[in-house]
Amino acid sequence: MTVDCVFCKIARKEAMASIVYEDEQVMAFLSHRPVNEGHTLVIPKKHYQNIYEIPEAEAGYLFKIAKRLAHAIRNAENAEGIRIVQNNGEAAGQVIFHLHAHIIPMTTFRGGLYNRSHERSIMELEEDAQKIRKHLSTSQH
Repeated sequence: MTVDCVFCKIARKEAMASIVYEDEQVMAFLSHRPVNEGHTLVIPKKHYQNIYEIPEAEAGYLFKIAKRLAHAIRNAENAEGIRIVQNNGEAAGQVIFHLHAHIIPMTTFRGGLYNRSHERSIMELEEDAQKIRKHLSTSQH
């Protein structure tokens, strides 16, 4: 973990986040600027800057959890689809340089990439997180 990385701080619980899932290796929490409600980020707790640095076994585990979360998020948000995005490098749109995957519930795809993000309050994020956690316990794996 790095001292200044915001996602490392969240993993160490030194920064606030609405946590949806956590185990020894990964953590999932809601984006505070979601594209849509339920937009969740999945991170390895160890600091890897991008997909090139993470060992394959750990990447596989991260995406195993992402798949499990996708079921719960789809059900919690009544989404018609799920977008899973993982950016590597500034040219690809990576803003925080700690490996993470976005799980974004979608209703209608209008074509192209777009960003409708807006700030959500802590209370709104906690309500969303609670809804997803409820569905996570009943989701198929």
